[in-house]
Amino acid sequence: MVSTSYTKVQGNLVDVERGLISRDIFTSQELYKQQLERIFARAWLFVGHESQVPNPNDFFVSRMGEESVILTRDRQGELHVLLNTCMHRGMKVCRYDEGNTPVFSCPYHGWSYSTDGNLVSVPGELIGVPQFATAYHGELQKEEWGMISVPQMVNHRGAIFATWDKDAPPFEEYMGDMLKVFDSVLSGADGSERGVEVVGGVQKFIIPSSWMYGAENFIGDNYHGISHRSVDLAGISPQGEGRHRRQNPGPRLGSASWPKLGHGTTSVTRITEDAEYIPTWPKDQETEDYYRNAFLARQDKVRDGAELWTCGPATIFPNCSTHSDPRAIFVWHPHGPMQMEMWRWFLAEKNAPEQAKDAMRKFALRYSGPAGMTEQDDAENWNYATAASEGTIARRHAFNYEMGKGHTHHEDGLEGAEVADFVSESNARTLYGRWAEFMDAESWDDLFPKKQ
Repeated sequence: MVSTSYTKVQGNLVDVERGLISRDIFTSQELYKQQLERIFARAWLFVGHESQVPNPNDFFVSRMGEESVILTRDRQGELHVLLNTCMHRGMKVCRYDEGNTPVFSCPYHGWSYSTDGNLVSVPGELIGVPQFATAYHGELQKEEWGMISVPQMVNHRGAIFATWDKDAPPFEEYMGDMLKVFDSVLSGADGSERGVEVVGGVQKFIIPSSWMYGAENFIGDNYHGISHRSVDLAGISPQGEGRHRRQNPGPRLGSASWPKLGHGTTSVTRITEDAEYIPTWPKDQETEDYYRNAFLARQDKVRDGAELWTCGPATIFPNCSTHSDPRAIFVWHPHGPMQMEMWRWFLAEKNAPEQAKDAMRKFALRYSGPAGMTEQDDAENWNYATAASEGTIARRHAFNYEMGKGHTHHEDGLEGAEVADFVSESNARTLYGRWAEFMDAESWDDLFPKKQ
């Protein structure tokens, strides 16, 4: 059970029906502490990608909420997610971002933990204690002091998600039909499952704003085009003339969100059989040939009956977002009510030639990330909006999320989704409505009612 020592936020701080959201949810220290418990300790969170730990004993240090965690692969090839803290005095047992090791050893007092998963030990098991025989007199029950492992983890087409809550619903139920559009981020340009890998490591930068600004921006804010006007004029945005051209796989349905789940995307398209290839990299023949052939292979799958979708920027509740062009996965890590750490994983097709991967990498670096142009625009907006919302007078006035209220429809093939105009605040209302439900819910039965 979760404590209810605060006033319910739904209808009070978050009024979805009227489209009014209190500024307190972005700036309040008290609410921030509560959401760490009520949201980040319960929800399914993105940890990393299997391509980051391809070999036995590989590890990648990630985060779940404010918790440092280790994604590691044992010698049997199985993946595990462990809390990155020694059970003796709390020191991080792994201080490198990534690497390979057969044992995690605490540099404070030397306790060491296994990374293996065989009949002798389990990942995270305490296997080494200095002066075990003399100082502990052989009496320490080592089997009781292993590293904390997440109770649920899933590898979905290479993307690793985990939750701290053993009672959380299965990942597929948590995602619903949002999974159909999310799969397009993990699929190759030829429509192949598990078709991508992480390239270039993970970009990380700190922004002085709530993590919710990033989640909202990607779930459905198509209204802020003025922010990126300079990028469009420079010709390097997805709308610019000087970059590779975006494919049009079919009629774009608009933005879509799942109010009962909290997920959404700025645009969704079902790929049709009659989609035509648009020359993508006319100045790079090898890359152009690869993407043309991949497009033709994908269209063969569609003609054979495969149901394939594409999406624009999107958010998986609470804080995982995706981008389609350049292809990427983000996590907006909470650092306090008014600071977040943004992580970005760039993805490229595994079977693409190195020249094609390099072309996508260069475009991605120029377009987005801490040195790219669009996220500098976004971060500036979130920075100033946060600073302007913490004052006594400012907090008396709610934000307006009325746009498109009452103008959504359902779409065949996307169960539970509400589809809106391309420019609407329907998806943002979905995000904050689900945020309020998580904050108020006493159990998963409140969040996922049993179907009658």
